[in-house]
Amino acid sequence: MTGRPAPPGGTPPRHRPFTVVICVYAEERWEDILAAVDSVAGQSLPALETLLVVDHNPSLLARLTAHLAERAARGEVRVLANAGPRGLSAGRNTGIAAARGACVAFLDDDAVAERDWLRRFDEAYGDDPRILAVGGRTVPAWASGRRPGWFPEEFDWVVGCTYRGLPEGLVRVRNVLGGNASFRRTAFDTAGGFATGIGRDGDRRPLGCEETELCIRLTEAVPDAVLLIDDRAVIHHRVPAARERFGYFRTRTYAEGLSKALVARSVGADKGLASERRHTTRVLPAGVARGLRDAVRGRPGGLGRAGAIAAGTVLAAAGYLVGRFRTRGGEVAFASGPIERGGSGAGEESRGRWEAAV
Repeated sequence: MTGRPAPPGGTPPRHRPFTVVICVYAEERWEDILAAVDSVAGQSLPALETLLVVDHNPSLLARLTAHLAERAARGEVRVLANAGPRGLSAGRNTGIAAARGACVAFLDDDAVAERDWLRRFDEAYGDDPRILAVGGRTVPAWASGRRPGWFPEEFDWVVGCTYRGLPEGLVRVRNVLGGNASFRRTAFDTAGGFATGIGRDGDRRPLGCEETELCIRLTEAVPDAVLLIDDRAVIHHRVPAARERFGYFRTRTYAEGLSKALVARSVGADKGLASERRHTTRVLPAGVARGLRDAVRGRPGGLGRAGAIAAGTVLAAAGYLVGRFRTRGGEVAFASGPIERGGSGAGEESRGRWEAAV
């Protein structure tokens, strides 16, 4: 196994054991799920284990358990049922609670990781105990084979991917992106798990921001904590045809505003919206100008990209205002921990008024 050069004396480098958690919910993604598992199995730095957490789908749970029985017998893969309420956050918390690794990495069920994905995470942690999370770069794999001409790179977060405006290289960030991220296991002991009542819930409105809320909560609990992105830790995220359409873009940007309202209500607008303000005031105007310039020069898609940036900004702002209105004067009703090792995970509590509102 290749890796960092051995130090003087020939002692090989010591690598962290990684548990990889993949949350799954739909049999329609069967081939994607198996591809994700295979991409973890092919890592240049082998994972300690892969946990598949099935979100309240008994048929999928039974099918995966049978299909992966041989790998499970070798200790490579475990198939678990989400022990909390339905949704991505509780599924991740179930995986965290069962994880045996010193670090827990998360991979989307419709993504495949490049061969050195875990190795790059391991290298980024180095010997600095302050580094509690490392994320990577997520590249869209468009179902049509190419990016829609109107779809701006500044809004690639709509399809769960790294977007224009994020810094490049190995850099410190406010939050990592949940579909391609890793955390020290001890981070969850300190800050609790992902908050339920926020984020994805199967086929319901495509909310998000659960990783943003967790990362802000983590840095509040550990003021000297360092969170990084290493853009060499790459995964390729499948974007189905339905998500290449403006209808999904419209729904997702509005939902992001709703989610941001909940995060801001929980941790304060200054922290909850700091990165978004920079993106809105610097990156998006430049994107509009670039699209208009392309349109003037006769390049295809320029006007569409400029219009999509403007529309996405307005829709996210509208969602945020609606979310703030619905949560005014009340408690933010979601659960975020703690997580018990080997237990069922956090988030057993009721999701409360917020979910009913949105």
